Amino acid sequence: MANGGIIGPLNIPTSTTATGVWQQDEQYEAKVTDTWPQRALFTTKSLRFNRGSSDNLTRTPSSASNRRTFTLSFWVKRADLGSGNRSPFSVGNSGSSTSDANWFTLIFHGSTNTLRLVQYNNQLFNTNRVFRDSSAWYHVVVAVDTTQGTASNRLKLYINGVQETSFSTVNYPSQNYDFVVNTTTQHMIGREDGNGSAYFSGYLSEYILIDGQQLAPTSFGVTNSDGVWTPIPYLGTYGTNGFNLQFENAAALGTDSSPNGNTFTVNNLTSIDQSTDYPVVNYATWNSLIKTTSTISEGNLKYAQPGSNPVFGSLSTIGVTSGKWYAELNYTSGSSHKLVLGVADETFQNGNTTASYDLGKSGTTSSIAYVVNTGDYRVNNSNTSWGSGGGDGDIINMAIDRDNNKIYFGVNGTWGNSSNPASNSGGIPTTALDSSTNWFWGITADTSGTSDVGELNFGSPSFSISSGNTDGNGYGNFEYAVPSGYYALNTANLAEFG
Repeated sequence: MANGGIIGPLNIPTSTTATGVWQQDEQYEAKVTDTWPQRALFTTKSLRFNRGSSDNLTRTPSSASNRRTFTLSFWVKRADLGSGNRSPFSVGNSGSSTSDANWFTLIFHGSTNTLRLVQYNNQLFNTNRVFRDSSAWYHVVVAVDTTQGTASNRLKLYINGVQETSFSTVNYPSQNYDFVVNTTTQHMIGREDGNGSAYFSGYLSEYILIDGQQLAPTSFGVTNSDGVWTPIPYLGTYGTNGFNLQFENAAALGTDSSPNGNTFTVNNLTSIDQSTDYPVVNYATWNSLIKTTSTISEGNLKYAQPGSNPVFGSLSTIGVTSGKWYAELNYTSGSSHKLVLGVADETFQNGNTTASYDLGKSGTTSSIAYVVNTGDYRVNNSNTSWGSGGGDGDIINMAIDRDNNKIYFGVNGTWGNSSNPASNSGGIPTTALDSSTNWFWGITADTSGTSDVGELNFGSPSFSISSGNTDGNGYGNFEYAVPSGYYALNTANLAEFG
């Protein structure tokens, strides 16, 4: 289904919880007993944070509330990995605090990619689990109740619905300990105050704080019929300083959708940072784990070639073995217009992330390159004319047809060499690729000494779109019409058409 399979109310705000589609008798009972949810909050959006732009949200509560019992729940899809600490949530100033009561921060640690919770200089926990899959959405729940007599019950961490029990470091707070959370100290999403390098990069969705309750993840998610942990609407109460950020209002991204109206101040984020990449519909991006000398930013959608040797590129996070898939690239700028797009099969790197691999070059017969400035395609360093090329300000159209094992490239809605992916006409031969394996989109620069920039659009772009075209399933936001039978590359479409 186009909505990712979410149908109707998903749970009942009583001691009895039902998931999935309600039966008619259940609906009737809920109505007559006044347990029908009046406002089931559920988002189809996320907010894209870019560290280089210092993106963040801030709010300072007007009054203090429960400092001992609270729950933080959010979904996160990381971007840059292993390049410094990244904080999705923080309270207080780490740079000036002299007391551990004045600083609380959740951090993805740069060198280890573990998740840490730090109260000033006291590390409360550090996971053994690593969070280095930039293609995945993780659900994080931090549930606190320091009034508990048992130390391990005072602080709980859940990942994708399962309680985390493996830590390299764990220090439970003392009984009745008062955290700085829910005080009149500044609360921050996407940054750590006092540490300018800890800005978060990636996507956040369904961002919720519950004041006064220690909740289990089942208040926020459910395992669906495919065995995947999936968000559900939160139907409970929030307490004084609780909030629910759905990121649905592009003009006011910090809006609190809970009854509290605890809206956050938006810093450096704009409407273009609102994304339709969210846990139920997960879009492809460039892969942070692929070795690259380029700069990849804006949620791993913007590629900037540094203009120096050696030349490395990246591959998409999602590969395909079947189906028909469409994408676009906005050619932002280039000194010599040597940006190269292409397709590579899964043997392209063979797990090697240290060697230099260039699309379509000699010795890399597992890839095909499209040289944007000439319009040629290249296999094993041999170029074949395909059509007119593109440059600054152009939209490059890209299509993969795995059902017929063809690929297509075009410029500003005109497909190269009079081809037509919708009618299976023409297309670039793909005999160089292994037809039995996954195929991935790829990007690099043709030669060193260039400084080209391109912004990828798999359906949830990081740049402004004027036309707003979708695929036949209603997904995507594209500048040009999606060829009939082709789809945006996301998990919902992949499950249905892949």
